[in-house]
Order: sequence, then structure tokens, then C-alpha cells
Amino acid sequence: MQGEAKAKRDSERTVEAIRSGDRVALARAITLIESAKPEDQARASDLLERLLPLTGGAVRVGISGPPGAGKSTLIDQLGLNLTAQGHKVAVLAVDPTSSRSGGSILGDKTRMGRLSSEPSAFIRPSPAGDSLGGVTKTTRETIALVEAAGYDVVLVETVGVGQSETAVANMVDVFVVVAIPGAGDELQGIKRGLLELADVIAVNKADGDNVERANRAAMEYRTGLHILAAGQKNWDPQVLTLSARDNRGLDELWAEIRKRFKALKSSGALDARRAEQAVAWMREIFEQRLLAAFKGGKRAARHFREMEEKVRAGKMTPGAAAHELAHLAGIKDHE
Repeated sequence: MQGEAKAKRDSERTVEAIRSGDRVALARAITLIESAKPEDQARASDLLERLLPLTGGAVRVGISGPPGAGKSTLIDQLGLNLTAQGHKVAVLAVDPTSSRSGGSILGDKTRMGRLSSEPSAFIRPSPAGDSLGGVTKTTRETIALVEAAGYDVVLVETVGVGQSETAVANMVDVFVVVAIPGAGDELQGIKRGLLELADVIAVNKADGDNVERANRAAMEYRTGLHILAAGQKNWDPQVLTLSARDNRGLDELWAEIRKRFKALKSSGALDARRAEQAVAWMREIFEQRLLAAFKGGKRAARHFREMEEKVRAGKMTPGAAAHELAHLAGIKDHE
């Protein structure tokens, strides 16, 4: 009983610290929700339940695009502009993780050096791990935590290396794709699936000798999007040119983001979208817990490894192995 009482007091103190803007407490809370330890997960769940009424007040923006497009430079300058206007900006920057070593660079604070020193900004670099879409398994929870801490703009930067970006699009209000001019066939530079998720396409590096190429790239995107948008109602992505380096066009980008956000809010679509995102969040957590619980049993874990080895050796198809594992878990095929 004493242990439970202490845990409750600790949780209450953490809630108050986060509400008061304690950045150290916020960072520790994010580390807690990223932990895979069962006792930490229980504490994190309790903390999120307590903070839930304080969430939902931010403009959530996803920012993606191919490597070299200048996403970090754009976020650094946009964040500085927004903090100068009185906003509190949280950046959740997901670093690429090596598929061999599992290590990540975690250099976002270096690449966003000016913003990281701003008192009204909070930058949290996290390794992407093996998660698709370049977002961590706890990005949704982290969004909730920074909102509870009073950050009214949340920017989620994704890896943008060709994995499915649907994951981040399903946890933000406005999705921005950063493009780069002069990369050959512009429409081939960014895959169609990513374009179809975009609310805004920002052609960056429209400076120096690149201005004409940026304008030409923007025209190509507008033409391509017009073709893609045919027959799709309520989808009208905007294409802008800007220079994050020279801080040109970023005010227009923010104005477009605000316009999209306000349109969603006034129509009631924002509440509906976030409600669906919450359900998707529930499904993801359930699936993760289900798999973790299954692999947690000694017999199941051994069987799981055996199936992996058979599939790896070509002795069994992935479908057959998955069917056998499902059978072991007591999951029967629907008749």
C-alpha cells in the first residue's frame, strides 16, 4: 500500500511539474513512456491518464520530405519565427536508426542549434527504430505530453526515406511535404503516396541560382497534383516556394497551415479527425501489447524464434509461419 501511495504522489508531482513548464520533468516523462519495462509502462499509462484533460490544444504539423530537402533548416527557422510571435513550439524530430547496429545519429539539436537555445522551444530527438513512417512507437504519447506542458505548436519531423508516411499523417492536423528543386523529374523525386497525404508542398531552397528551378518545380507539382486531385473531393493541396536559409516564404507557409487548421476546426472535421486518430492509437497500442504478451511467454518466444529461422532459411512461407503462430496464440480462422 505504501508503494502505491508513493507512486501516486510521484505521479501527481510529475503532473504539476509538467503543467508548470518544467522541461526536465517533461523530458523524464517522455523517457518514461519510451521505456519498454512493464513497471515503467504502468507508470506512463497512469501519467497520461492524468494529463489527458490538458491535451488537444496545439496545432499539430507533420513535416516530411526526401533527405537533403532542408527539413531541419526549415523547422529551425520556422520555430524561431513562431517563438518570436509568442508561441511555444515543440519539435519531435525522429532520427534514422541503423538497421544493422540499431544506433541513431540523434543530431537534431545540432541541426537546429538556434531553436534549441530558445526558452520557448522544446526539441526531442528520438530514434525511429524499426517503426514504419519514420515515427517512434510513442510519438502519439509524446505529442500529448508536450501539449499538456503548454506547447501550442507541435512539429513532427519524419525521416522521409521512402517508408510509409501514413503513420505520421494519422497523428497530425496538417501534413507538409518539403521538396527540393532541380532533382530531375520533380514528380519522381517524391513518391505519389506521399504527395497524396500532403496538405501543403513547400519547395525549399528557392534562393540564389535555384529560384527559377524552384518556380519550375512548383509548377510541375501543381500540374501533377491537379491530375491526382481529379475525382477526390475536399483535397486541394497548396504548393509554395520558400527559402528556409533566407527566411523567405515561411510566413506564407505558416499562414497556409493556420488556414487549413482553422478550416478543419470550423467545419468540425478537426474533432472528427482527432477522434479517429485516438481510435487508431488504441489499436496500435493493443497490437503492440498483444505481440509483446505473446512473445513474453517462454514457449511462445521459443516457437516465434523457430518460425523466424524457418522463414529465414526458406523452409516455410511467411504466411504459413504466421498462421501457425496465430494457431499457437489460440486465434482461429473465421469460417
